[in-house]
Amino acid sequence: MPRPGSTMEDVSTDGADFFGAEWIPPSSEPPSLPGPQSRPATLGGRVKRALAPLAGIGALIAKFGAILVKFKAFTVVGSMAVSVAAYTTLWGWKFALGFVLLIFVHEMGHVIVLRRRGIPASAPVFLPFLGAFVSMKQMPRSVYEEAESALAGPLVGTIGSLIVAWVAHENGSGLLRALAFTGLFLNLFNLLPALPLDGGRVAGALHPGIWLLGLLAILGLEIYRPSPILLILLAFGGYELWRRWRGRSTYESRTYFELEPRQRRRIGLAYISLIVVIVLGMHATYTARTLH
Repeated sequence: MPRPGSTMEDVSTDGADFFGAEWIPPSSEPPSLPGPQSRPATLGGRVKRALAPLAGIGALIAKFGAILVKFKAFTVVGSMAVSVAAYTTLWGWKFALGFVLLIFVHEMGHVIVLRRRGIPASAPVFLPFLGAFVSMKQMPRSVYEEAESALAGPLVGTIGSLIVAWVAHENGSGLLRALAFTGLFLNLFNLLPALPLDGGRVAGALHPGIWLLGLLAILGLEIYRPSPILLILLAFGGYELWRRWRGRSTYESRTYFELEPRQRRRIGLAYISLIVVIVLGMHATYTARTLH
């Protein structure tokens, strides 16, 4: 799940509790009457009950992540090696090595922009089958900085994948062509507007309400094609959505989400343009395959 992280004391969190000043909370539900005359639960109530377990799972994973980061022996090189070994069991070592290197390039995009903004960021730590993350010792000062650093990962990752595609074209390498396509797909997936993905962090600069749409999109994918990775994203996303909603009215939240119109337009244009480039790149590197 490649993304700019925070220190794992609050992994999947991004600073003070906030959801955005523009978000309007729903009206409170009327109390139910006891006994057989009780009113049926509203849709909002059912959604809250459905998201509650996901929020709990997300909090548990965040606490586990804190232990993982504090384990000093789990270095960047070591975590990369473990990931290469894990992916080798699926695709062979050559593809696995290239895939992990493309994830590294993606994550370094986050690191470069964060450090340019004066935000101390660690080198990437890899989690087999989940991607990688970087940790920050302090949070961005605004949602604009958060969106900018979030876009940097898919942007640099896309450039890396397109370079691999060019080398594949020059050498006629089917392996590199498949690797380029996979790298582009990885970056496109990360641009889904759902927390804690990069696209979710970008969506906060456009309109916080998009977070709910992104979470519903992942839920739809999970129903259509069940995957444990999607369940983990739902857990983190549910927890983040609840956490930011809870702190939506704080002064820190309102200040954090203050944006000039030109900043919002700039982020929106960069987000859409990057998606278009990735889709075109995937079309150029796609190779039809059949399973035997």
